[in-house]
Amino acid sequence: MASKPGLLTDWPWQKLGNLKYLVLAPWVVHSVYSFVTKDETERDITNLLIFPFLLWRLLHNQLWISLARYHTAKSKHRIVDKSIEFEQVDRERNWDDQIILNGLLYYIGFMYLPGTSRMPIWRWKGLVLTTLLHMGPVEFLYYWFHRALHHHFLYSRYHSHHHSSIVTEPITAVIHPFAEHIGYFLLFSIPVLSMLFTRTASVVVFVGYVTYIDFMNCMGHCNFELVPKWVFNIFPFLKYLMYTPSFHSLHHTQFRTNYSLFMPFYDYIYGTMDKSTDKLYEDSLKGRKETPDVVHLMHPTTLQSFYHLPPAIASLASEPYSSRWYLSMFWPIPYEFMLLTWIFGSTFTVERNVFDKLKMQTWAIPRFSFHYSSPSQKDAINSVIERAVLEAENEGVKVLSLGLLNQGEQFNGNGEIYVQKHPNLKIRIVDGSSLAVAVVLHSIPKGTKEVLLRGNISKVVCAIAKNLCQRGIQVVVVGKDNFDKLMLRIPTELWTNLLLSTSYTQKVWLVGDGELSEKEQAGAAEGTHFIPWSQFPPKKKVRKDCIYYSTPAMTIPKALQNVYSCENWLPRRVMSAWRVAGIVHALEGWDAHECGDTMFDMEKIWLASLRHGFLPVQGQGHPLI
Repeated sequence: MASKPGLLTDWPWQKLGNLKYLVLAPWVVHSVYSFVTKDETERDITNLLIFPFLLWRLLHNQLWISLARYHTAKSKHRIVDKSIEFEQVDRERNWDDQIILNGLLYYIGFMYLPGTSRMPIWRWKGLVLTTLLHMGPVEFLYYWFHRALHHHFLYSRYHSHHHSSIVTEPITAVIHPFAEHIGYFLLFSIPVLSMLFTRTASVVVFVGYVTYIDFMNCMGHCNFELVPKWVFNIFPFLKYLMYTPSFHSLHHTQFRTNYSLFMPFYDYIYGTMDKSTDKLYEDSLKGRKETPDVVHLMHPTTLQSFYHLPPAIASLASEPYSSRWYLSMFWPIPYEFMLLTWIFGSTFTVERNVFDKLKMQTWAIPRFSFHYSSPSQKDAINSVIERAVLEAENEGVKVLSLGLLNQGEQFNGNGEIYVQKHPNLKIRIVDGSSLAVAVVLHSIPKGTKEVLLRGNISKVVCAIAKNLCQRGIQVVVVGKDNFDKLMLRIPTELWTNLLLSTSYTQKVWLVGDGELSEKEQAGAAEGTHFIPWSQFPPKKKVRKDCIYYSTPAMTIPKALQNVYSCENWLPRRVMSAWRVAGIVHALEGWDAHECGDTMFDMEKIWLASLRHGFLPVQGQGHPLI
């Protein structure tokens, strides 16, 4: 929002939320109905193509978002090395409003303007006219319109909304108040209307011109330099006809220079070219080598979770994961992407964070949770994780956090197999179990005398049970098989506090991976605390009179920056204990692995986490019982 919002700031359909696309429905239905009901000789495919063209524009912008987020997380050619936060993501989540507006105006224009009916596929005269008009009137008028928007009266009421983003993303290009977009549409309509009135319009030129505008807009705001220097070496005049991402980035950091639309020659003419333009371009192309201190390995959980990755759909990534029915229609896309990344690379970078001087990256393995339950996938997945470990080792990474990839003793020995195969690793592999246990223990309400423990026996479960039994808390285990396994892994002197479940009367339940049926929840006492000890929460929460906790996690400190996505189902600015453990390990400089059966001192890592600013999730922290 601008600092002093002016008239027509809000979009007309703002209150509709995600239902805003319905404003296009009557026009789409009308175009389809007209095409289907008319005789073949009277049909006009031009009007029918508007909706597919709008879909193409959405896809085109989304591809730029994904490309930019991937490159700014990993690329050394990043231009502005500052953080993006949730506030910017929220401000820019309605980037598609301008496509809806354009769609409405396209339908109205194609219905009433002359020359739109049965528009031919191609006319070269229209291309020449559009090129000349864009280079002349459009670029010239935009330059002065843009300078006017930087006058304090218009800037405070309109354009400051766009400049709220110092670190730009491709969609930042179209984040403007409604009134400002009307001005831009009229400006870009000059070549289109001229083609219509001179009978030189064609489908290819119209689609190509709008696509060119989208392409240049997104490129100029992508925050990584991608225009190679040889282009300007071979064609020196292009520096006046084509801007670069670093050129426009200076406008967002300096505000009073580089006003041009896509062709910088008006900045040269009127003396507003930033003097550091060429240097920033060359420095950005050269880049700067950056080695992360901590790498967090993860994988998408479900097919839909693919769209919640930071390089995917920005608005979904900024919210805790939840299933959405409409994403099911696009199920082939995650599979295709998974196949491509599996063939051409072992992992891909999805996020970059900074905590004071500590640099962190998140790498994703292109496999989903259901692959890990398949015995046939075990060796292949472990091979990919091993390659990621060696890649991080070669890059000089200090700590590798396994996160969701810590699949237990049967899968990879809690990560120990990688240390056994490469005993001279300098990188430290951390599975984060000790902090996960500490978070669970600190979540149990003070005064608790007994807990119900359910789920498969694991390193974390054994540590929780042992700690509780040592404190005189009765641990009631669900299932005879789990009970017997647990007895073999804790000292015999603690067996008196280990009981086999005969009822569900306990008020504190420690639950495993989604293993909490609706029937079991219904049998719990009123006010029961459901505390997950695993990385996966219960699939359904059906009791309103009970308390459901998040999976083991901690709220991150404000100093941890460039956080603009949610980790799986966790709230904003909350990280899983397994991921936090890797960060704390690096901050403390601990020179030991935490994998296999090895576990750090739980109280030590808990206090270290608090000391570095990580806090219990609000409402879930209690004194250690």
